[in-house]
Parts: sequence; structure tokens; C-alpha cells
Amino acid sequence: MTTYKGINGFAVQSVGSDPSPLNEGQVWYNSTSVAFKLTAATTVAAWASGGNMTTPKQDGGSFGTQTAAIGAGGYTIPYTNNSQSYNGSTWTNTAPINTTRTTRGSGTQTAGLIFGGSAPPGDTVQSATESWNGSAWASVNSMNTARSGTFGSGTQTASLTAGGAGVIPAANASATESWDGTNWTTLPASMNTARGGGGTAGTQTASLIFGGDPNGAPPETTNATESWNGSVWTSGPNLNTARSSIRGSGLQTNALAFGGFNDGASIVYDLTEAYNGTSWTASAAMANTRGNLQSAGVGSPTASSTLAFGGSQATPSYLSATEEFTDVGAAVTKTITTS
Repeated sequence: MTTYKGINGFAVQSVGSDPSPLNEGQVWYNSTSVAFKLTAATTVAAWASGGNMTTPKQDGGSFGTQTAAIGAGGYTIPYTNNSQSYNGSTWTNTAPINTTRTTRGSGTQTAGLIFGGSAPPGDTVQSATESWNGSAWASVNSMNTARSGTFGSGTQTASLTAGGAGVIPAANASATESWDGTNWTTLPASMNTARGGGGTAGTQTASLIFGGDPNGAPPETTNATESWNGSVWTSGPNLNTARSSIRGSGLQTNALAFGGFNDGASIVYDLTEAYNGTSWTASAAMANTRGNLQSAGVGSPTASSTLAFGGSQATPSYLSATEEFTDVGAAVTKTITTS
């Protein structure tokens, strides 16, 4: 007869009380309750549909959480100054941004920041910065280096930006700047891999960047990952799939990377990878393939704060679809029964 020990190489442990902490897949016999028990996750990782944006667009500035997000500016032939707010189910148009452009962002739904990007005429790169107070946009001091497709993380008063494209088309930037609520300061440490159009997670002093376009010409993707400790960038470990126009969410040691293009946007990805501070692993795929999307949840402590919205497909086809990510649930105790 097949036994548990014969399959796993060890016997089921007999204990007087349930173990703590719980580890998924753990099996034991509770002698007090006279029952075999195991631990299982309450949910599996998955993306679910949210409300559609009022205007389909790509490459806008975004910030906030899954239930309280902002998507500002972007491109949908032509550039747009449209700004929208999400309440967990519905997008609503808000006050437009002052400089029509693609851009990047950081912060919360009621205290945000957008910076950089590209704008007409001729896809001119931008250094303009705007702050959001929940009802209106105000122009504030500009970045020191104009660029588009930059990485961004942090809050309205403590943000970090790095990389991006200088002049389109051109070799990408590696410069790092920090924002103190009033001014941008260029820091002495540059990224190890110059690039733009990648994903970000974390905060001003503990940031993670991944993927992107390192050249502006084929090959137009990288899987390079770098972490920032407040003073230097450290390389690795890298994404499993190299992608540009990717987005991210979460913290430096608990992050998600999703969507993106391969070289020349000939393939559009629905892939999601999760990072635990040591390695990247495959997670649930999005329902929509998309690159140049917008995201919320950068700096949030849980993956379930993640929101993906807008973006484009290879045609290009601009999207209004929104997706909400639910992470694997916490391990819970279940009693083994027969039926």
C-alpha cells in the first residue's frame, strides 16, 4: 500500500497544536483535535476585469492604488492632456494636465506628481513637472534632464527618476534625479544599463527597475534588473523574459512586472512575473496583451494593490481595458476529510 512516507520520504508529524507560522503545503496530525490537517492558499494569483477608461490611450503618467488611481496624459493619436480618476470600479475625467504629453508619475490619488515625457511638435522630450492635489494640476520646478520613458517611484514630496530617452531617436539616458517636494537634484550614481521604457517598483530610497529599451534600435529589449539603495544601483537578478514598454508595481523586495513588447513591438506580451527579493518567477497572465500601459501600485506593500490599464497592441490598437491583480492568498489551515 502506498503511504505518505513512501511518497515524500518522511512521516506526517504528530503535534499537540497547529504549527505557526503556516507554510503552504504543510501536512500534520493534530493529536488534540484528533485530525489530519494541511495548509493551503485561500486564492490563486489572477487578473480580473475592471471598468474601462473614458479615453483609450498609452504611455500616460499614473499613480495610486487598485481602488484609487490616476492616469494622466498619454498618446492616442494625437497626444492628449486627458486625466482620469479610478475609484475601484469606474473611471471619471478630472482636470487636464497643463502640458500635453506622454509622461511618468508617482504618488497617491490625492497627492501625485508627473514628470518628463514627449510632446508635439516632433516628439520633443520634456522636463516639465506637475503636482496633483486631488482636484487640480500645478506646474512646479522641472527636471534637470529632459527625457521620455523615464523610470519613476516614490511620493509627491520624495520621488526618484532615472533613465529614459534623451532625444527621439537617441541613445538612452542613465542619469538619476531625486525630488524633495520643491526641486530635482541630479545624483552622482547613474544606472548600470542606460535605457527607457521599463517597469518600476519601490520607493525613493529603495527602488527596483526592470526591462526596457537599452538602445533605441534593435535589439530593443532587455531583461536587466537593478535595485537602488539610496546611493548606488546594483544589477540583477534579471527578468526571465526581456521586454520593453513594461510596467510594474509593489516594493523593491515584493514586486510585479507585467505586459510589454519584444523588439520592434512584433510581439505583445500578457506575461506577469513576480519578484520576491531574490528571483523572478512566472505569475498569472493578463487577459489583454499590451505594452506602453499604465499602472498603479508602485510602492504599495501588496501585489493586490496592482492596477493595469490602457496601453496598446502591435497594430497599434489603443486600449481602454482595466485589469486588477489579486495575489496568492495567505496560507490557512484546513482539516483533511473523506467524502
